[in-house]
Amino acid sequence: MPATDESAQITEPITELRFAYVAGVTPGKWIRRWEERMPDVPLHAFMSDDGAQLSVLRDGSADLSFVRLPVDREGLNVIPLYEEQPVVVAPKGHEISVFEEVALEDLSEENFLDVEEMGGPDMALQVVASGAGLAILPMSVARHLNNKQTVMRLLTGAPGTQIGLAWLAGTDSPVIEEFIGIVRGRTAQSSRQPSAQQEKPKKAPKPDRRGSGPKKPAVAQRYAPNPDKGRGKGSRKKGKR
Repeated sequence: MPATDESAQITEPITELRFAYVAGVTPGKWIRRWEERMPDVPLHAFMSDDGAQLSVLRDGSADLSFVRLPVDREGLNVIPLYEEQPVVVAPKGHEISVFEEVALEDLSEENFLDVEEMGGPDMALQVVASGAGLAILPMSVARHLNNKQTVMRLLTGAPGTQIGLAWLAGTDSPVIEEFIGIVRGRTAQSSRQPSAQQEKPKKAPKPDRRGSGPKKPAVAQRYAPNPDKGRGKGSRKKGKR
């Protein structure tokens, strides 16, 4: 039988971390915290569209991916992070522009576009700008695309979307756990952070400043016992006679 290559069974440590994120996610604060805590592990980030938010994990392009839920969770670890506020987007000059927010039930006579059928948010906004209908998007996406020919308003009565963090099952590592902790807001001193669990060098004991000379003898009693203490009725007392 051929000899088994034991080195091939050893998982190589991660020397860099790559993550993808969908439009609307702003990862700047997490990147800054990573660079402060893990300066020796380069962090690479890139944007992916909603259709590729999982494929970047399966084809090895990214170690983690910020995804817009729901997603097919088979073979994945997924942590829900936060909800996104929905907005309605209309062509510039539409009557919704006079309101700060709009209820979905008040738009029952409007024509709503299917964003996925339009080919994604960017193309959907172009169709909205033409006056063909309205679209519902996460506020963060509408702001990111920033189509000047459209107007958006907060939408009530509509379900919101949620952002989550996903990675392939079985790929957990201290580096990935460190990033997850940063995203979830753990401090650098948190006991759940791998970087905080590393054994810190013990401090050298403080030198004995008392010296090595002989110990001083115990101090002898300086005062004699009170001669009046314990006397009977004949003892002299201060005060009026």
